[in-house]
Amino acid sequence: MFGGKKTPTPQNQIDSLIGAGTHIDGNINFSGGLRVDGHITGNITAVGDKPSTLVLSDQAIVEGKIQVSHAVINGTVAGAIYGTEYVELQPKAKISGDVHYKSMEIQLGASVDGMLHRLLDNAQLENKVVALIPATHGE
Repeated sequence: MFGGKKTPTPQNQIDSLIGAGTHIDGNINFSGGLRVDGHITGNITAVGDKPSTLVLSDQAIVEGKIQVSHAVINGTVAGAIYGTEYVELQPKAKISGDVHYKSMEIQLGASVDGMLHRLLDNAQLENKVVALIPATHGE
């Protein structure tokens, strides 16, 4: 309506579940929606060009990097999080690593032991470019 680019909506359907009591050693590549209640030692990466959603319950533990478009975290993450669209840190979220996000919601009780990095889109980057004006010498 105002000429702005619409952000992709999150995946509302959970396609895969890693249940409580399950421990996976290795990287996970997924598309669509993934819910984790178990323990993962490895990276979690959303593949494809469609929006993806990762949901970590309060029982979930991830030791590795997370790269998704939408992340809803209520568990423990030891590694960086890259949410290209949206990151939500719920009350029991415990993050040890940097969080890269486009938009973010942090609820009371969540903790981050790392830095928060806001991702800029191309339009914002273009507005930050400053033209270099050479200094005049000897007037």
